[in-house]
Amino acid sequence: MNQPVIIILSFAAVLFFSGCMQSTAYHWGDYEEQVYRMYAVPDKATAAAQIDVFELDIEKARSTGKPLAPGVRAHMGYLYFQLGRHDEARQAFEAEKLAFPESAQLMDRFIQKIGTEHV
Repeated sequence: MNQPVIIILSFAAVLFFSGCMQSTAYHWGDYEEQVYRMYAVPDKATAAAQIDVFELDIEKARSTGKPLAPGVRAHMGYLYFQLGRHDEARQAFEAEKLAFPESAQLMDRFIQKIGTEHV
């Protein structure tokens, strides 16, 4: 092989593997699968069933020392809200806001919504 081809292939390998490593920075668990199931087969992905899965994912994340992926806590807040568990929904939204400050504006809107529903 000539020198430029080796350099290009080496560069491509570095980019590929660095991209793979970044995707594991967070603990995703079954988050993506649960969101998919919520829309694809809603009768099998009830709010209560999803919460059970996410609670296990939280424990797995703690045991591995990885932070939860963006959106997991917010999704749990939505599920808690659906079940009328407003205090837990508020806590989940606050936790998402704390973990990902860029989500603060949206999380604050959700928290306001809880205030108007929770009377």
